[in-house]
Amino acid sequence: MRSEKAPSIDLNCDLGESFGNYKCGMDEEILPSITSANVACGFHASDPLVMQKTVRIASENHVHIGAHPGFQDLVGFGRRNMSLPAEEITAIVEYQIGALNAFCTEKGVKLQHVKPHGALYNMAVKDSVIAEAICEGVAAIDRHLILLGPAHSQLLLAAEKYGLRTAKEFFADRAYEEDGTLVPRSKPGAVILDQEEAIARVIKMIKNGSVTAVTGKEIPAEADSICIHGDSPAALAFARSIHEALLAEGIRITSMDEIVP
Repeated sequence: MRSEKAPSIDLNCDLGESFGNYKCGMDEEILPSITSANVACGFHASDPLVMQKTVRIASENHVHIGAHPGFQDLVGFGRRNMSLPAEEITAIVEYQIGALNAFCTEKGVKLQHVKPHGALYNMAVKDSVIAEAICEGVAAIDRHLILLGPAHSQLLLAAEKYGLRTAKEFFADRAYEEDGTLVPRSKPGAVILDQEEAIARVIKMIKNGSVTAVTGKEIPAEADSICIHGDSPAALAFARSIHEALLAEGIRITSMDEIVP
């Protein structure tokens, strides 16, 4: 009797978010525990030197690299909603991907994916106009790039329309509303700080295809990639413990490039 194929999952983390004299995250320590890095592109965080270094250390750790474009909002870390025309959203996405891709070219590595950051990501989940504007910017660079976003979101629906590859994402350290969207950070309990709770949620999502919403209701959930926020104080511990727990459960950890068609 043939055994079922072990489930596979990608582990992604937001990295390269330091800039100037400002230090954010523990990038070098986290890299050995993940398979994909979402690298900030200078708008919500990062700078050219940080981008260059992050691409280098990610490639040295055999971690696949993705662009993490956001709104031009250093003060708000890209987490404040902004009202921009669609053509400007396309332009800023294309600009940021292109900048990071230049450093990838320098190091001889291929850009794997794009994951919008913060408010840009959250707005695109529900707004088809914003979602399509993002996809237009991605497609202008490379239609083989993978667009990372929530399952069944406007973002991934738009990606399919533009012929982009897609990967579904689940957040290990964020709470969910009943409609499958993230609980806003302004609400209590939006960020999950308990390591064991985060691990249990991830394992449950992979094995059962569900997650407990903030209301206590069980809702469907599916993913190709698990996100760990790099700016969280618990990011390093979360990355290591989730990595170990997945392996202990017989779940294969690999890049999204090997998971999605």
